[in-house]
Amino acid sequence: MTTDSRDLKTVPVLVPMPAETAYSYSVPEGMTVEPGSIVRVPLGPRQVAGIVWDGPCGPVEARKLRPIAEAFDCPPVKPEMRRFVDWIAEYTLSPPGMVARMLLRAPTAFEPEPLIEGLQRTQDLPDRMTAARSRVLELTGDGLAWTRSGLAHAAGVSLSVVDGLKNQGVFETVMLPPRPVVARPDPAYAAPAFTADQASAAAHLRTQVEKGGFGVTLIDGVTGSGKTEVYFEAVAAALEKGRQVLILLPEIALTHAFLERFQERFGAKPAEWHSELAPRTRERVWRQVAEGRVRVVAGARSALFLPFRELGLIVVDEEHDPAYKQEDRVFYNARDMAVVRAHLGGFPTVLASATPSLESRVNALKGRYSRVVLPDRFAEAALPELKSVDLRRAPPGRGGFLSPALIEAVQETVSKGEQALLFLNRRGYAPLTLCRVCGHRFQCPDCSSWLVEHRFRGQLMCHQCGHAERRPEACPECGTLDHLVACGPGVERIAEETLQHFPDARTIVLSSDMMGGVKRLRLELEAIAKGEADIVIGTQLVAKGHNFPNMTLVGVVDADLGLANGDPRAAERTFQLLSQVTGRAGRTGKKSLGLLQTYQPDHPVMRAIVSGDSEAFYERETAERERAGLPPFGRLAGIIVSAATRGEAEGHARALRRAAPATAKIEVLGPAEAPLALIGGRHRFRLLIQASRGAPIQDFIRAMVRAAPRPRGSVRIQIDIDPQSFL
Repeated sequence: MTTDSRDLKTVPVLVPMPAETAYSYSVPEGMTVEPGSIVRVPLGPRQVAGIVWDGPCGPVEARKLRPIAEAFDCPPVKPEMRRFVDWIAEYTLSPPGMVARMLLRAPTAFEPEPLIEGLQRTQDLPDRMTAARSRVLELTGDGLAWTRSGLAHAAGVSLSVVDGLKNQGVFETVMLPPRPVVARPDPAYAAPAFTADQASAAAHLRTQVEKGGFGVTLIDGVTGSGKTEVYFEAVAAALEKGRQVLILLPEIALTHAFLERFQERFGAKPAEWHSELAPRTRERVWRQVAEGRVRVVAGARSALFLPFRELGLIVVDEEHDPAYKQEDRVFYNARDMAVVRAHLGGFPTVLASATPSLESRVNALKGRYSRVVLPDRFAEAALPELKSVDLRRAPPGRGGFLSPALIEAVQETVSKGEQALLFLNRRGYAPLTLCRVCGHRFQCPDCSSWLVEHRFRGQLMCHQCGHAERRPEACPECGTLDHLVACGPGVERIAEETLQHFPDARTIVLSSDMMGGVKRLRLELEAIAKGEADIVIGTQLVAKGHNFPNMTLVGVVDADLGLANGDPRAAERTFQLLSQVTGRAGRTGKKSLGLLQTYQPDHPVMRAIVSGDSEAFYERETAERERAGLPPFGRLAGIIVSAATRGEAEGHARALRRAAPATAKIEVLGPAEAPLALIGGRHRFRLLIQASRGAPIQDFIRAMVRAAPRPRGSVRIQIDIDPQSFL
């Protein structure tokens, strides 16, 4: 804060817009603010929320200085959270205001929640006693206040009974604090029963939390080994110390079972934080986290930006999952930023996965992280027997996609009253539709991608921009009727083939774009867990930690799908996805089987999965990455240049390349047209920057962007440090 020549106190305020620095505002007389205060300020013709920031103000003429309009009655953003915002902005090369915008996403939460009217006993007694009135008086004898409806419900009486007592002066009106979003969890609510390995891992985590200070522990355990119950002990230890806890999950809107497991252990559910929450609930969670009333949050990646009052532990479940990477506005990986958040706050972090990312494995091997291993499933349940089905030798029947071996295994499983899962990581009915007569292919008018047929909806859809159109009966190119053919399978087509083979089986199709949204998905997942389906056909969302007790067969329809691209992480991701999905089988101890249909049974990924030798796979993949200088042994950054015309995008991408500083430690590859060269009507070119591990890649990119011409017209630049997608 500074004072100018006219004795106006000025403060820097970070506003949620793409500005490189905070703006200076004057503090009106009688108003008190401090770094971290959330305020309302004028910004052009609008009023926006901002955060009083650290550091001096830039020079501003007094006549141009505008006053803060309002200081909200809200706990200030803590210093470590402000450092976190600055750190992310610096690391990702994003404007600090756009990072702060993620912190300010609940504007009506900046004011306190209104108090609730309640009732409290007086010394007066009713003129006559009834059984109903006796129950009410017995409940309120301790002098605690109740809400009117809560008291009536607890006593099992009508509201008129409570109102009658109030009218006779037995109760007086008092104002109560707003209801908590969730009840307070009890770390001693239910003591877990651990195996020896689990007990050892839990003791390690408890020790890390109890001694305090920053540290990262990787829980590396096979599917069904009880990783969740183990890290719950770290959660319990943090709660006992009076600290708040954040548990990050890759798909919080789909993990209803996780919330129930948490409630079984702690007697109450955690507060949820994800995009599907109702706006009012989001605001209440935000406020109660800031006040310290919410003790545990289970949330998606954006929960990292909640203003915790006394955060003492972050858990990142399924830490390998690509869903932790945000690729919009501010590009960041929530797993990595969780470690940074814990480092700045001086508290421990737990990463958990059955298939850890290569980065986390290497960090553990080099001693940067501690590692605990859970090699066996809980209750000595056996892992599924895994086999590959060589489609070159045992191909599906004409027009089909399921091999005879897989069809036979499904038949045996269903006949025993058990469940089978058919996995294909491709939504819709078919990825391409073409005309048999003229060869016309249906492509998105705004993207360089084929339209995916969704037969359940009768539509052709683009999975990049959302464009949708009705599936025609005639070819729009040649006009021929009834000659459109679907090429390749999606889950809907596998469901159609399954129905032909098993017409009496109860079948459920699970896909992230199914009609009915998240609510229907949760109901379907619950139905599967209860055994109300025989055959489940699903995309990658079925691989995300779900527990299906009666599932004993997993068939992977196209195990090669993820290997057919130039992504340097393709082998790792395929290994993780296939390991996770086959791990859905046999979790309760029943004999189980996983079948992988593949044209490449000798591929190292297939051999590693079938043999169960994950260590050999990780060793091989680590050696290849180190030899190529790829993460985690080197650094990558992507620059995506997009524009309304191909010429504009290519021209600016080439100008950026020419502006790159000369250095031996950093190499610029490209520009080249992106694999998805057109998305939403915008043409895209990519540059890939490869550097040694210690090279100052952010400084290099800053110098590159400064030296290049300023983007003009429709040109936009997106910088992606540590890219996960290469499309």
